[in-house]
This record gives sequence, structure tokens and C-alpha cells, in this order.
Amino acid sequence: MKIMIITVAGVASRFSRSVGKPCLKCLYHKNDIRESLLYHMLKQNPGIDMYVIVGGFKYDELKETINQYFEEFRDRIMLVKNEKYEEYGSGYSLYLGLEAVKELDYEELVFAEGDLWVDDKSFKRIWETRGNVITYINDAILADRAVAFYYDAQYSIHYIFDTHHAMLEIKEPFLGIFNSGQIWKFSQRKRVLNAMSQLTKEEWKQTNLSFIQQYFGNLNQDEYELVALEKWINCNTVDDFNRAKM
Repeated sequence: MKIMIITVAGVASRFSRSVGKPCLKCLYHKNDIRESLLYHMLKQNPGIDMYVIVGGFKYDELKETINQYFEEFRDRIMLVKNEKYEEYGSGYSLYLGLEAVKELDYEELVFAEGDLWVDDKSFKRIWETRGNVITYINDAILADRAVAFYYDAQYSIHYIFDTHHAMLEIKEPFLGIFNSGQIWKFSQRKRVLNAMSQLTKEEWKQTNLSFIQQYFGNLNQDEYELVALEKWINCNTVDDFNRAKM
């Protein structure tokens, strides 16, 4: 079984400000719902057995839109509600998604943040690459936009991100630094369950990077693949969304 978790629970205040009204970013479109980020992500791989979509902000609108316009995917969608989307960080949405599939026997599990636009070729590579996958992009690493990861002196991976979008800091020597593509594939179900059990309730309330770090942090280099994404846009504003459609 192949499962994909997509988190779309956040308020997306920057995107709403750019539109001029409260807006559910993953469903935003100008002419047709098929232009939306969520629809684009769902249609990119018809071989996925289950999509777990974790919503929160404007949840009723998300549910109604999926029921009305996402007919070709509807029988493969599990919709999960995050009641704490205003109180907790992105880690809690990931937690809810992982809990929803905890008892399922899957071979591959992909997690993607729902405000991304990725080209079809790169998205296909994620699924075609065997084993665990960490994605990265070749854009500049800027503190106000980037989630980054680096290799320490022993080639262990560490993720860094500033929730205030102000400054990134590395306090040790490092061998390399990458701009994260914010999509990951987990191919070891037992490792997923173990990583889940290692995190505290407080850690789950923080960013989703707590789980990512727990899963990938002490893997050897031969236990995962780095996959570069060719066209990748994190749609923080409507201008970003327009660039994705160019």
C-alpha cells in the first residue's frame, strides 16, 4: 500500500493577506478547482492507494469542496480534522495523519506540506526512488522562507527552521547545507512507529521537523536518497501561486 499524508490545516495568514480576504490556500484558484495546489498534488500519482488530508482552518469548506469537486479521488481520501490548528504547530497535523494510518500495513508513506507546487517529473521521482527519500531544492537558503538541513562532521542530518522567519543558526562545523523540498518518503513502517513513540506531547505541538529529525537524524547515508526537485514553489502569497502556474 502507498499512502500520502498532506497537511493543509494552517491559517496561511500571509497568503490570505495577499489575496485580500481569509482564504484556504490549498483550494485557491482563479478559474477552475483543478488549478488548486491540492488538486494538482492529488493528480500527480494515480498509483497512490490512500490520501490522508489533515485540515483545520476552514475545515467545512475543505470537506465540502472535496465531496463536490474531487470525485475522481474521493474514494481514496481520508479526511482528518485538526481541532488544534490555531494552538499547536505543524507537528500536530503530521501526528494526526500518522495516527490515522498507524494500524495500516503500508510499504511507502510520503508526507508533503500542502502549500507546495512541484513539477510532475520530480514528484514521480520521489515515488520511483526506492527506500527513504529526502528532497531538496537548489534555491538560495533564506531565513524568511527556507527550511534547511545540514550534514554535521559525521554526516548526520540536522534540520533548521525559524518559525519567526528571521534567522537561521548552525552552532557546529558542518559538511554541507541544503534547502529542503519539504517532501519526505518513509519506507520503514517500524521506524515510523518507533519515531512516533520517541516524541513527547510537547514536541508534537511544535513543527513537523521534530518527527522528521527523529526519523532521519541517525540514518546512514546509504539508508536514504536525496532527490532534487526541479521546479518547486512554496506558495506563501498569491504571487507565488501565479508563478507556479506560469
